[in-house]
Amino acid sequence: MSDALLFHKTFLHPSSNQWVVFVHGAGGSSSIWFKQVKEYKRHFNLLLIDLRGHGKSNQLFRDLIANRYTFKAVTLDILKVLDHLKIRSAHFVGMSLGTIIVRNIAELALPRVQSMVLGGAVTRLDIRSQVLVKLGNLCKHIVPYMWLYRLFAYIVMPQSAQKESRSLFIREAKKLCQKEFKRWFILTADVNPMMKYFKERELAIPTLYLMGERDYMFIQPVKEMVAAHSLSQLHQIEDCGHVCNVEKPEEFNSLSITFIKQHCISK
Repeated sequence: MSDALLFHKTFLHPSSNQWVVFVHGAGGSSSIWFKQVKEYKRHFNLLLIDLRGHGKSNQLFRDLIANRYTFKAVTLDILKVLDHLKIRSAHFVGMSLGTIIVRNIAELALPRVQSMVLGGAVTRLDIRSQVLVKLGNLCKHIVPYMWLYRLFAYIVMPQSAQKESRSLFIREAKKLCQKEFKRWFILTADVNPMMKYFKERELAIPTLYLMGERDYMFIQPVKEMVAAHSLSQLHQIEDCGHVCNVEKPEEFNSLSITFIKQHCISK
């Protein structure tokens, strides 16, 4: 089972040698990028991945006997797919918890990351987030995980304009089993120590943060991160919440594609 590859899908461009790799967040799947594929594939080769336990990768690691997941293990899953496809370097687009995985790819394999687009980025869990996580940890063995996931979805994406995003993530989360949910939930304990380290250690990679101005749980820590990193920039998308690639796809696509094109390295 250690040789299993994550489920992945590619879209090949007739002439470009540039790759863009999409990394979804916890509870989602590669299907969250459905509003990006059409526009992106006009410019780049695309690689969409389902993280372990998610989407069509949900059966691949069912026999994994590790008690818990680590960000390193989840990151190495993606690097293994890149090796399999012989992709030496790429641009990475992450969403939500997937932004931490993208940053960790850069930590473990710096030459393979040309640029990073981090949407709805999680750079620190604030007090409210930490309370939610502790509440979830207390309840995760006795409360059905979908109850917890629905609660979190409504807290992170509370506005009526975010209904589509909530529904999408709740639908995808239903594909997780209870044990898988617990493994990913436990990962949240590692977020703040990792992000503190990442904040103190800027990498030489151009980085664009795309955040909804109403992403009230995560936007302030991103502003602090960008202020500390000279190669990072932040664009706030008006009238938008956490899942900005779904809520405001045209703006997300335009800004991110322009950014990636500015940082293409000829191969």
